[in-house]
Amino acid sequence: MASSSDTAAVRGFIPPQNDEERRLMRRVEELCRVAQNRGIPRYTGFLSDREQILAEAACHKASFEEFRFWGGYEGAERKVLCLEPADAWQEEPLAYLQMLAASGGDKLPGHRDYLGSILGLGLDRACLGDLLCDPKDAASCYAVVLADKQDFIASELTSAGKCPVRVSPCEQLPEHLYQGEERALKEATVSSLRADAVLAAMMHTSRTKAADYIAAGRVEINHLPLRAAHEPAYARDIFTVRGVGRYQLAEIGGKSRKDRVFISFFQY
Repeated sequence: MASSSDTAAVRGFIPPQNDEERRLMRRVEELCRVAQNRGIPRYTGFLSDREQILAEAACHKASFEEFRFWGGYEGAERKVLCLEPADAWQEEPLAYLQMLAASGGDKLPGHRDYLGSILGLGLDRACLGDLLCDPKDAASCYAVVLADKQDFIASELTSAGKCPVRVSPCEQLPEHLYQGEERALKEATVSSLRADAVLAAMMHTSRTKAADYIAAGRVEINHLPLRAAHEPAYARDIFTVRGVGRYQLAEIGGKSRKDRVFISFFQY
């Protein structure tokens, strides 16, 4: 690649787009005030990538800098905002569960089965972090959850999909779940940094097909709807295509002799 994304433009902060996002920011600001005034740690539920961006902006707006995001392991996608004033007592907001499906007979449950079954217990999505299926044991899946929901899920979750499941608390996640090989970067060239051109390259399809996905409302960038094919893409943007998958535009490089732009990307 001709140059790195260190000099490429990145997408700036996008203000809250709806009432739900505005409520999140107000709630985080209030938690910051409580943590600061009372000197006690405060925690949110699990936040998506987009919610983490809004939460960080709310912390800065409240002039509260003693915060971190933690999802139970390095590289987690869904994370809890931890507001922890200096010298305050600390608590562990997260816990871990192992879910072991009965083998034989019905098809073993996958990520969607476990997610649906846990949410079917009446829990909000914010109670649940990442779900990690064990590549060494197809019958085993691990979940990062809010600590105060660990016992409830362990006692109430008895099945996922069509399989009986045995759930037990565990002290930590097996390291091999999150210390595997890094995602392989792929390279391509695009005629421009229009969203449809970048998406087409990442999906190995035509720009017409990529534009059709966008027009159908099936594409999000950083958890916000992509409304037009001509919108620009930026380094580190995450594209979510409903029913297809997720991609990240990792780097934007220089231009080729034919005036095409070099990009690097990977698929989740």
